[in-house]
Amino acid sequence: MDTQNGTRWLSEEEQRAWRAHLEVSRLLMHQLERDLQPFGLTNNDYEILVNLSESKDHRMRMSDLATATLQSKSRLSHQITRMENAGLVRRENCESDRRGLFAVLTDQGWETMRKVAPHHVASVREHFIDLLSPEDLKALRDSLTPVAEHLRATRGKG
Repeated sequence: MDTQNGTRWLSEEEQRAWRAHLEVSRLLMHQLERDLQPFGLTNNDYEILVNLSESKDHRMRMSDLATATLQSKSRLSHQITRMENAGLVRRENCESDRRGLFAVLTDQGWETMRKVAPHHVASVREHFIDLLSPEDLKALRDSLTPVAEHLRATRGKG
């Protein structure tokens, strides 16, 4: 590893791995977004629907949903407004905290999830899962787990 001015530059192999990761991430997210377009959803919409559909009573505090989706509260608020206008979610006041709000999955939102999820899973399979062997998937998971743990631990810092 060449160092210059204290910078540990990436080796050729490290740079190839990093750039492959970036390219796959961009291309995969672009493809998954394209596959959601016929349903009128974005990746962000789908992620919110998934979080709400997997939550108790299909509801989450807006602050928790912002944290779960890595969005600012302001950006999430705009996103939820768009999704409210589409009938997918609604906001409800939090009785125990007058300032708190819940995002709640509507019946239409739940039906949308039930309709879209099989197509989304098929897209994930086609463009990712089925291209890798079970051994490769395990190695990928094992390799990415420490990165995810590190990033979760540092998320609130700085």
